[in-house]
Amino acid sequence: MNRSDVLIVGAGPTGLVLALWLSKLDVRVRIIDRTSAPGTTSRALAVQARTLELYRQLDLADAVVQNGHRVAAANFWVKGGPVARLPLTRIGEGLTPYSFLKIFPQDQHERLLIDRLQTFGIEVERDTELESFEETGDGISARLRRPDGQQETCQACYLAGCDGAKSIVRKTLDTGFPGGTYQQIFYVADVQASGEAINGELHVDLDEADFLAVFPMAAEGRARLIGTVRDERAEHPENLRFEDVSSHAINNMKVQIDQVNWFSTYRVHHRVADHFRTGRAFLLGDAAHVHSPAGGQGMNTGIGDAINLAWKLAAVLSGAAEARLLDSYEPERIAFARKLVATTDRVFSFATAQGPLADLLRTRLAPFVIPKMASFETSREFLFRTVSQITVNYRGMPLSTGVAGHVHGGDRLPWAHDGEGDNFESLKQPVWQVHVYGDTSDEMIAWCTEHHLPLQVFDWRPAFETAGLGRNGFYLLRPDTYVAIAETCSDPKVIERYFQEHGIRPFFGVA
Repeated sequence: MNRSDVLIVGAGPTGLVLALWLSKLDVRVRIIDRTSAPGTTSRALAVQARTLELYRQLDLADAVVQNGHRVAAANFWVKGGPVARLPLTRIGEGLTPYSFLKIFPQDQHERLLIDRLQTFGIEVERDTELESFEETGDGISARLRRPDGQQETCQACYLAGCDGAKSIVRKTLDTGFPGGTYQQIFYVADVQASGEAINGELHVDLDEADFLAVFPMAAEGRARLIGTVRDERAEHPENLRFEDVSSHAINNMKVQIDQVNWFSTYRVHHRVADHFRTGRAFLLGDAAHVHSPAGGQGMNTGIGDAINLAWKLAAVLSGAAEARLLDSYEPERIAFARKLVATTDRVFSFATAQGPLADLLRTRLAPFVIPKMASFETSREFLFRTVSQITVNYRGMPLSTGVAGHVHGGDRLPWAHDGEGDNFESLKQPVWQVHVYGDTSDEMIAWCTEHHLPLQVFDWRPAFETAGLGRNGFYLLRPDTYVAIAETCSDPKVIERYFQEHGIRPFFGVA
């Protein structure tokens, strides 16, 4: 029998990121996938700013930025011509080190994650399928089907279901997956093309014709087309070819197709599992929630699930926290998933709705409203904050407490940057730490030194006030860089009580 700390089922971005974070935190992982090789096609394209911030902890952010494509603007088309342009180059300036939209296709993304996982000595076990599992007294006993057809029984302390919308983990747990399926059939095509809409920017057709979005890729002339199939041809999507679906919107946007690299069709669902955890088994990514592609949120949300769970599993497995810490995973992530599904559903419904009123709103109202929005900094900032996921927070959750400045417990720590540097450098290490902006007490310095808790004290600067940070208090930061405590005083006993109340011992094993 083979034993690991965590058995990860599914080697998409969610499973790979979970395996990477756990490996970095010295957790023994095993990751399996039923496919024979990584995917060579993908629908997920955008890597949001919050994901890039967290990728700094694995030294991955620079590789994504260097190999991906930065989108300069989004263009909206009506009746064969662009009617509105939303600049994106500096849309998030001052809010994050990654104030842009980055395109890095999922297939390339997976290869990067796999290569990095190999540096930890971990290989994805391909052609290996989870057949069943059950919880035992001290872990999970899982039955696997190996590539040669033989069965294997393996043991793990915990099981992570990252195995997609048709998750065998979720089905085995008999967890409900309420929601629905949109009527439209979608197609996605990777093409080599030319024309006005193949200029390295994002283009969206708002006409009454088939919905179409043209996403730029890093290679010159290469683009990803995502569109809908609305008429009788949608009845048998499995038989569709690119030539069957491409005419209306592509002609409207004057896209000249030189070569189709690959093409596929799919349906879009909107569902959230009733539970993200049952005992020692967890659901993450598409196994836990699926939603429309609006806003490029799906892959990034799954990665967020993985990072949230990874540090908690590592803490429990190392003895640095009681098992009840894992109770916080579901409420923190399921609340965001439900809100996300509701939001993307509204955007998706507007973009794909049929009928005279819907066409009027898209072709007349939207071209008027979009430039107006783009002209206001507040509206641009709101759009970026929402899409980039930097506003994702765990306010009101059991692990979050206090307010200091404009920052609440559960918030992402705001980024503050000026000519003297920024406050994110120490966040590269996935550890508990304390940030102070201004002055702190001798007691806080002594307590943090005694307990080996990293303490960063920044001289007060105007950039911190601009970012909404409080002066002379402190922020206790979780390993995933969210604020656990936001406090206006400088009393270390507040931190001591917090750790005791939550059964956390971050200094466990420190000499």
